[in-house]
Amino acid sequence: MQFGAGVAGGESVAELVEDFLAARATRKPSEHTLQAYRRDLGSVLGLMDRENVTLGDLSPRLLRQAFARFAANRAPASVARAWSSWNAFFTFLVTEQVVPGNPMSAVDKPKLPPHSPKPLRGEDTPEQLLSAVSQSDERQRDPWPERDLAVLALALCAGLRLSELLALRIGDVLGRDGERRVEVAGKGGRPRTVPIEPELDGLVERYLDSRRVRFGRADVRAPLLVDRRGAALKRGGLQYLVESCYRRAGLADRVPRGAQLHALRHTFATRLAEDGANASEIMRLLGHASLTTSQGYIEVTAEQQRAAVRANRTNRALRGL
Repeated sequence: MQFGAGVAGGESVAELVEDFLAARATRKPSEHTLQAYRRDLGSVLGLMDRENVTLGDLSPRLLRQAFARFAANRAPASVARAWSSWNAFFTFLVTEQVVPGNPMSAVDKPKLPPHSPKPLRGEDTPEQLLSAVSQSDERQRDPWPERDLAVLALALCAGLRLSELLALRIGDVLGRDGERRVEVAGKGGRPRTVPIEPELDGLVERYLDSRRVRFGRADVRAPLLVDRRGAALKRGGLQYLVESCYRRAGLADRVPRGAQLHALRHTFATRLAEDGANASEIMRLLGHASLTTSQGYIEVTAEQQRAAVRANRTNRALRGL
């Protein structure tokens, strides 16, 4: 499909990208999500072999060439994400009646391996991590165990993503005693409510008390998680905080590669499945868009159960009979 005569072919693609991002912003996605859209659209656009690309230039052939260059030195997951960003962009243009159709079906999307949960390794690892981090470590320049413990607990006991933690406001933890909950700005603009138990609520309150001592009282609209200067935690700062917690606890070898904070969320989901939660309940609590993703945790648990049965010495004895 070529967008040429009769279809506003001279419009600048860069300007249309800005229109798309402005429309997406009304859905209140995380800043990380908007940045990912901008990065993916801009990176592929920059690989098109011409300056000032217009809508009329966007033939399937040009898109395929640009994506081939983009994919040359990137992981399949990055290419698939960029493909999804461009697909969303063209869907927006079709909805706005700027173009008659979406050409992304002509651009191959990488096939990704099935979703594989990556929880922390070791039966008691979450408890050991929380216990170690709850203790003030004098080797740190400015120890703040209340804050570090609240971060870990919100991921381990409420299953929050990194972007969701960064988006939390003080007023997002609400409700009466016995009905406490956290309101989460979920992935893809999907809000959800996660109930929290008194133990997690108590940890968050202790963190807020320690924060008031350090910086004074804050408005309910202020970011929940802050750094040691009182500024909102950023993505890199939160990742470093979690990594340092693993190191301080001596548990870095139990973290799956490439899943620092996400391993905490996966541990939450895996334990839900082990304790009998069904895929629908896991889907709601974790904010998954697909029931298939939630089902993966239950399937992993079933595999672990089968492995445990397989290891039974009595089973091995049957082989000789």
